[in-house]
Amino acid sequence: MPNANQWAHRMTKKTIKLVDAAGNPVARKEVAFRQTHHQFLFGCGIFDAVEVANRNVPADRLAFLERKLDLFLEVFNGATLPFYWGRFEPEKGKPQTKELQAAARWLKERNITVKGHPLCWHTVTAPWLLEMSNEEILNAQLARIERDVSDFKGLIDTWDVINEVVIMPIFDKYDNGITRISKDLGRVGIVKEMFKKGRESNPGATLLLNDFNTSINYEILIDGCLNAGISIDAIGIQSHQHQGYWGREKLEEVLERFSHFGLPIHFTENTLTSGHLMPADIEDLNDYQFPEWPSTPEFEERQAREIEEMYSILFRHPLVEAITTWNFSDEGAWLGAPAGIVRVDNSPKPAYELLKKLIKQDWSTNVISTTDDNGIVTIEGFLGDYDLVCGDRKVSIKLDKNAGTAQLVI
Repeated sequence: MPNANQWAHRMTKKTIKLVDAAGNPVARKEVAFRQTHHQFLFGCGIFDAVEVANRNVPADRLAFLERKLDLFLEVFNGATLPFYWGRFEPEKGKPQTKELQAAARWLKERNITVKGHPLCWHTVTAPWLLEMSNEEILNAQLARIERDVSDFKGLIDTWDVINEVVIMPIFDKYDNGITRISKDLGRVGIVKEMFKKGRESNPGATLLLNDFNTSINYEILIDGCLNAGISIDAIGIQSHQHQGYWGREKLEEVLERFSHFGLPIHFTENTLTSGHLMPADIEDLNDYQFPEWPSTPEFEERQAREIEEMYSILFRHPLVEAITTWNFSDEGAWLGAPAGIVRVDNSPKPAYELLKKLIKQDWSTNVISTTDDNGIVTIEGFLGDYDLVCGDRKVSIKLDKNAGTAQLVI
């Protein structure tokens, strides 16, 4: 593993003085620091949480999904839940709010940070929008954002506000309400409207602009949004690599170009397959339909190597704050690709074991130290939340960049 100094920006030191209830130093006592939640978000799409939380499937299926979620919880601290409008509210006025709230609550109770994806997108959008005028479509979209961001406040405070705007007004696969209004408003105009409503609905939320297009067109869009005064909290970059791993050179080039905005970067949808690669001449990934796309031992090893390099490059970059593996399992993976890190039978691939080692060992802090005669102990660790354990006492502490010195009664 490379030298730990390259992760220095992910770490800090904190000096703690432990005292008893009477204010006396807790001297020469062993203290354990156990990281419970990383500040960096290691996320994954885990739509199965909806079924598990609502327990609305047969018992054998529920047991299978619970095992899958157990594997997920052993690695990740972030989750993406589905808010595709056409599925979330297929019939106007009947959204699946309770079902998604149950899933978000289930995850949050297990110390998982939840993101909603997406609030506005021209694909899988509500079909009943086509019955409306453009003004009515816009009002319905804004009302949808206000309703859902408000309903989930405290459960979901991170949102992909608007998805794939670069292609949105020129999307021609099929007619849809969102492309209609994006033609009227323009790219910057529709982003401005959606972000304004999202911010009003939850001022403390983290709001992302998200796109698969990493060309200069996305840079121009971001620049235009910032010049228009739109407050973007993070730049979302999709990296579905069904046609092959980007490689270090492209990855670092993309990071360099999007870093000049000075905004946090989230790799929101990362895919690396453990099967054969999609042909390079396919322009729209959705156009590739293959009856069987098996995962093989040889390609599983390749997937693990590529994930290790990609995650290491991204974790090293100071502006990257989150990486989301898009498919946890091959079961139901997008385009039928073997893009998960567990197989269809829930057995872990090498990529699963690799990520578990990186996240839970190499990039986590679990140390034991001893207080001095004055009850003072210093910890150097990765940013995030910790349990401090001394004897039979346990308290929660946070390591952040303003760590400083603290006194704790224990």
